[in-house]
Amino acid sequence: MLPTRNSKLSSTLVIDSALFDVLSTEKHRLFFGFTMSDHLNNTRILHFKNKGRNADELRRRRTDISFELRKSKREDTLSKKRSLHVQNVEIDEATTSVLRDGSGLLMILQNAQSPDPVVQLNAVQQARKLLSSDRNPPIDDLIHSGILPVLVNCLGPHNKSYPELQFEAAWALTNIASGTSEQTKAVVHSGAVPLFLQLLQSPHMNVCEQAVWALGNIIGDGPHFRDYCIELGIIDPLLEFIKREVPIGFLRNVAWVIVNLCRSKEPPPSTLTISKLLPALSVLVHHPDMSVLVDTVWALSYLTDGGNDQIQMVIDAGVVPKLVQLLNHREVKVQAAALRAVGNIVTGSDEQTQVVLNCEALSYMPELLAHQKEKINKEAVWFLSNITAGNREQVQAVINAGLIPTIIKLLEKSDFATQKEAAWAISNVTISGQREEVAFMVSQGVIPAMCSQLNSRDVQVVQVILDGLNNILKMAGDEVEVITQQIEDCGGLDHIETLQTHENEEIYKLAYEILDKYFTDDEDLMGGNPTEIISFDKCGHGLPSSHFEFK
Repeated sequence: MLPTRNSKLSSTLVIDSALFDVLSTEKHRLFFGFTMSDHLNNTRILHFKNKGRNADELRRRRTDISFELRKSKREDTLSKKRSLHVQNVEIDEATTSVLRDGSGLLMILQNAQSPDPVVQLNAVQQARKLLSSDRNPPIDDLIHSGILPVLVNCLGPHNKSYPELQFEAAWALTNIASGTSEQTKAVVHSGAVPLFLQLLQSPHMNVCEQAVWALGNIIGDGPHFRDYCIELGIIDPLLEFIKREVPIGFLRNVAWVIVNLCRSKEPPPSTLTISKLLPALSVLVHHPDMSVLVDTVWALSYLTDGGNDQIQMVIDAGVVPKLVQLLNHREVKVQAAALRAVGNIVTGSDEQTQVVLNCEALSYMPELLAHQKEKINKEAVWFLSNITAGNREQVQAVINAGLIPTIIKLLEKSDFATQKEAAWAISNVTISGQREEVAFMVSQGVIPAMCSQLNSRDVQVVQVILDGLNNILKMAGDEVEVITQQIEDCGGLDHIETLQTHENEEIYKLAYEILDKYFTDDEDLMGGNPTEIISFDKCGHGLPSSHFEFK
């Protein structure tokens, strides 16, 4: 067990100077004064935990670590695939009985190849009805029956005089493609995609729309089929529907397909594809229909999640002012999508972050931080955590907007996910800010709020808070006793002592360093056995040694 503050052992702390050494500053100046002229050099960041990272890298690391799980949950709620169901009453007994009789599917297959167009249409329609059931549609049964090539053949140009047949076949294939990846693959391997692309030129609107829907399901399966559809030329004919006057339901499907084209980032869509999609998105982001607007903003959020080059393309498209305005939209779904999009933008460079700030994004934050939906609170704090990971002027902008007291309150009392983001937001100030900014947080009661999270079960939260406290103590200079007293008064010292036995190596080492450096009384240094000095073995246990170091 590591020695606690009152263990009465004389110990010498030898640590990695690149990681923990305090940058030499003029300690004789007043820490809490707001008129002092000495500022920590920007290279101070290199001496903290994230040494070797500039502000942009720090911000991107925040995205990589804390953003991935949340994003996967959000993607699960935004459908990649959609099937077109009908009410059960539409599926008659004659249709469902084919599943009870093995010869039924064979009869459908045979009739779907009939030279009689009426017989053929009825058979394809019967297959479509089976696939349109909202209760476990027999997709695999129909695939195994061998009907896929027959349905695909119905899409061909030789049937252009039979648009109803093309429509029914496209509908059936749409629902098959809405299934598992294997089922979608079966549709693609049957040769359906080139024919769906041809149907985008059909003079019949319902046929065009059904082809768009089917392609959306295929693209939604992942980047492989997305890129396949792009190579075959889906982009240009798809975007033509935005220029034409199409029914709103059709336009909603077009917007949804665009979302799927933008969705994946492993790999992301090509620069050429993005450059084609952005002009359309810059138009649709102003559309009054809620469904179109939500999908459009999510599409932009996916593009801004693909790195700084893609972020810059979105900025250059001129949509950022509109995205910021949508933070105040009456619909939560729109707010959430817009907040994610601008949140992704501020994970970029300081210059890209400044574009969002120049649109007065911070003025929308008080309402979002107080929003009745916890997910909005969390996303708003995440947004601010990436601002506080920027340059000093951006940190000061958050302070000037009056947001620090609210972040501190949310750190102390809110749902856990929001508290975690608040921990990052506060800790980032101790890295990106300087003594004045940190002093302001201290004056607003940040120390008790930070210490309240030291008993968190989340290792990352504890580590972020410890890092922040350590940074504050390093910057305090002659006022360090003010900080240590606050830590002790609010019970933080007890928590830090307990963390010396934490199973995480970085946490227990940092806890011990803080205690040894800032909380070792003179009597501690004089007491105990002056020759016994503590060392860590690889498991973190205290062992007698001739010196103190981390192995």
